[in-house]
Amino acid sequence: MNIVFMGTPQFAVPSLESLLREGYNVVGVVTQPDRPQGRKRVLTPTPVKEAALKHGLPVLQPQRMRAPEAIEELAALKPDLIVTAAYGQILPKAVLDLPKHGCLNIHGSLLPKYRGGAPIQRSIINGEKETGITLMYMAEGLDTGDMIAKSVVPIEDEDTAGTMFEKLSMAGAELLLEQLPLIVEGRAERIPQNDAESTYAPNLSREDERIDWTSSSRAIYDRVRGLVPYSGGYTLWNDEVFKVWAVAKPVARAENSAGGPTPGTVLNLSEQGIEVKTGDGSVLLTRVQPAGKRAMDASEFIRGGVMQPGTVLV
Repeated sequence: MNIVFMGTPQFAVPSLESLLREGYNVVGVVTQPDRPQGRKRVLTPTPVKEAALKHGLPVLQPQRMRAPEAIEELAALKPDLIVTAAYGQILPKAVLDLPKHGCLNIHGSLLPKYRGGAPIQRSIINGEKETGITLMYMAEGLDTGDMIAKSVVPIEDEDTAGTMFEKLSMAGAELLLEQLPLIVEGRAERIPQNDAESTYAPNLSREDERIDWTSSSRAIYDRVRGLVPYSGGYTLWNDEVFKVWAVAKPVARAENSAGGPTPGTVLNLSEQGIEVKTGDGSVLLTRVQPAGKRAMDASEFIRGGVMQPGTVLV
């Protein structure tokens, strides 16, 4: 059986590696084009491309998967099954109809909740206690295809988007290997999704990264960890972006209950961090990044003496 694997970020690599480790015949890999990264804008291959080249696999990197020439290149690999994981492009019907065993997707949520491009980040931002992987057949809609199986993964209070990406990438690889024999034999379940229960997780915008200090302390904590380690949260200090990379888990304190200073007011500066007023108390910022500077522990930033209690972050 010829398998074509389609994926882009590190999230997809364990699934590709597991297919190869178990001896499946992966005839080619499709991933996003190389992109410039870093301050020097060095053209950088995707993690999936790096893994594919390590194993000597052919790699296709079309700008648009729906372009006729891209479909022709894919068809030339004669796939019997296509497996996707965070590929980053919607597949046209011509691709979905290509393999006789269909196209599978390893999706980072418990469908039909959190369809879309940022299910892991938004599940944390929304304060969910669990998420998981759904292995599904792909359809023309956005994550609307029939489900095959799910794997539930708890979200711990200390988890960030980064740790959940790692956990879910491994869970996805395990679920894929568990279900593949049934899929090949035509015995896998096909469970239709209930559209009435669906929710969406669109890609994050710049506004999603901005901290609303009128929110609860817990909501701010969840937002920041849902953005780490990729973009971090941000606020404005002296009309410049002030990034927040870590917040201590909120502890209820009566003296900081609703009322008093405006949300966003810096209440205290200590070795523990920067205490900021929120809509229902306060949070402690423990790792920050002023404009034009590197990320640093808040205690190091505080020692510079450039921020004072009473400062208002907006």
